[in-house]
Amino acid sequence: MTSQVSSPAEQADGAGGSIGEQRTVAAPHGAGKEIRRVDRVIIRFAGDSGDGMQLTGDRFTSETATFGNDLSTLPNFPAEIRAPAGTLPGVSSFQLHFADHDILTPGDAPDVLVAMNPAALKANIADVPRGAEIIVNTDEFTKRPMAKVGYETSPLEDGSLSGYNIHPVPLTTLTVEALKDFGLSRKEAERSKNMFALGLLSWMYHRPTEGTESFLRQKFAKKPDIAEANIVAFRAGWNFGETTEDFAVSYEVAPATKAFPTGTYRNISGNLALSYGLIAAAQQADLPLYLGSYPITPASDILHELSRHKNFGVRTFQAEDEIAGIGAALGAAFGGALGVTTTSGPGVALKSETIGLAVSLELPLLIVDIQRGGPSTGLPTKTEQADLLQAMYGRNGEAPVPVVAPRTPADCFDAALDAARIALTYRTPVFLLSDGYLANGSEPWRIPDVADLPDLKVQFATAANHTLADGTEVFWPYKRDPQTLARPWAVPGTPGLEHRIGGIEKQDGTGNISYDPANHDFMVRTRQAKIDGIEVPDLEVDDPDGARTLVLGWGSTYGPVTAAVRRLRTAGTPIAQAHLRHLNPFPRNLGEVLKRYDKVVVPEMNLGQLATLIRAKYLVDAQSYNQVNGMPFKAEQLAKVLEEAIND
Repeated sequence: MTSQVSSPAEQADGAGGSIGEQRTVAAPHGAGKEIRRVDRVIIRFAGDSGDGMQLTGDRFTSETATFGNDLSTLPNFPAEIRAPAGTLPGVSSFQLHFADHDILTPGDAPDVLVAMNPAALKANIADVPRGAEIIVNTDEFTKRPMAKVGYETSPLEDGSLSGYNIHPVPLTTLTVEALKDFGLSRKEAERSKNMFALGLLSWMYHRPTEGTESFLRQKFAKKPDIAEANIVAFRAGWNFGETTEDFAVSYEVAPATKAFPTGTYRNISGNLALSYGLIAAAQQADLPLYLGSYPITPASDILHELSRHKNFGVRTFQAEDEIAGIGAALGAAFGGALGVTTTSGPGVALKSETIGLAVSLELPLLIVDIQRGGPSTGLPTKTEQADLLQAMYGRNGEAPVPVVAPRTPADCFDAALDAARIALTYRTPVFLLSDGYLANGSEPWRIPDVADLPDLKVQFATAANHTLADGTEVFWPYKRDPQTLARPWAVPGTPGLEHRIGGIEKQDGTGNISYDPANHDFMVRTRQAKIDGIEVPDLEVDDPDGARTLVLGWGSTYGPVTAAVRRLRTAGTPIAQAHLRHLNPFPRNLGEVLKRYDKVVVPEMNLGQLATLIRAKYLVDAQSYNQVNGMPFKAEQLAKVLEEAIND
């Protein structure tokens, strides 16, 4: 039997108003139960920050990646280590969008919400479309937890949830019952309710189970009883779905066999991809990798990951503060290493003087900024793109720094290699601007062949490079390569290449301290010319229909913007799209591209920083569409905004 029904998941990456396909097939999966095949699903797990929602979502994602679906995730959690239980600010959620074809975003609205308590339901219900399924842990819907979030009556009984497919399940009670033979207290047994929920959803969507059981045994290897209890709870959730009459339908989402080129894939987050990219860059440059850093959300994962890879020549230093972290990284660069520091917006402010010093010293240094909501402490666990102008201009004097921005979690690997290429080739600090959405989100990543990675090897200075009038051979630390304007990189201790460095202006060539006005003017202009001359690819424009409106994005807006463009084109509306990775310098053809269109729309998760740069440099009346709510754009809303801009 084949039927056509509207799928809430089509709100994500497909065309607006399109029809999702569901097919009913014979089902060995539970006697008498129906199996429906769907092309995509969006699931959101939500509960207290102590309910294990991030682990639950991560495990479901891992099994989905193993199964072969394309996927995109959106973890969303409070800044506190353990936020107040049962409160709206304490809700932690994990959204996963998976499909049998290529997708671009975590989805606009969930098809399934798993609400572990009243706070989780109230915090998320506004995002859930009518007709979606809601699995509710009824054990938590008692008077006190409901009153804590403003429910005067039970939403499970007062009709406020009419129009949703509600599945009331006593998740806590069922978990405790499943673990009654383990000798655990009720409080201890309740901790496994997330595994029960994971088992139920794994049954509901035919996910593999072996990986999760293996993960639990490994995670709790020193506590085998706890491992076994979680596995029993996980299996109990699966069996509940298999046997209960409350769930008459399960769903199949076929592997995305046509979405991926041939290769070996793994699920990867942005921060993990960045870590691997930094290691690969150091290996390709034949340099040791040195990370000098101070823990800060959402960048700390990179420090944690790199500390595990000493076998690749990685050295990590957790400094006492942000300034010490970048100072150590710059010192390592002076000593011949690939120096890296990781941070977020507040840390960039503290590092700014040392970044300026790196500009003056003209040494390769990578500054990885995982942007978050600001200003000040702001929203540590939420995403934003508001550090662009800080990266461009947040230093005293004329201190130009290249800026590179990845567009997806997997692209963070390539962006790290690209940033390292620029830093090593041109002897300059480089900003790599990721953000919380990319850092914590994940997607399938095709593991590259090492033979395909770029050769980043550098030539250190080993001999004198200048002859004085009297014939003496000397080393000039600021004698530049005529092509790149990069100065020579001489490792301390190299015989005959002794030289001084520091923040005071240097004389061109000799590197001696100089207060000469003409020399300072020359050095300032030369440093700028070096950055302006960096070789970056021309901007590619996706414009199959000869559109008159261009949408220009950067960084993590790529997924939502591309999904919105797909919607418009499917509906017959022509629109062109381009996406910037290199923000300083811009691609050389950017000005020509912008002037090719009647309208240019720039969506950003800030108040228009790229649009400001575009207007100033190219005198193009770029229209901004801005959002600073700590969340990524929704494709449906973007499509409406772009359509209005086209028709205006």
